[in-house]
Amino acid sequence: MIHFFILMSRQGKVRLAKWYSTYSQKERARVVKETTPLVLSRPLKLCNFVDWKNLKLVYKRYASLYFLCGVDPADNELLVLETIHHFVEVLDMYFGNVCELDLIFNFHKAYYILDEILIAGELQEPSKRAVSRVIEAQDQLVEQAKDGGEGDSMP
Repeated sequence: MIHFFILMSRQGKVRLAKWYSTYSQKERARVVKETTPLVLSRPLKLCNFVDWKNLKLVYKRYASLYFLCGVDPADNELLVLETIHHFVEVLDMYFGNVCELDLIFNFHKAYYILDEILIAGELQEPSKRAVSRVIEAQDQLVEQAKDGGEGDSMP
């Protein structure tokens, strides 16, 4: 099970954080504070798995972003890496070569996409097409609500 999913820049700024286990605000800040330098300081040639406390950290760097998951020690690391890659591919499909600014200005979309892929720390939808269809339907609903909302305010 994935306990947390953190997306951070190379400078250590958290761009997205999703918690699938119960952590207090203080514990969340401690997790970010302790895991960020641990991951950022590792050389690129080392493996993407780190044992940390009672969890295993699985991370992957894409361009200037690090995707970090805290998982149970018994979980398959390669499946977690594949889940991270799946999330990145869906982000690329939606944003068209996603970059850090896309995630900063459209963080709500990134959270929505992550929620479509993972539920309660487990993979919900492995199909990129299915996730894409749901996201497009959501975008259409938002556009309809905007159009309907503007039309009602006119005299």
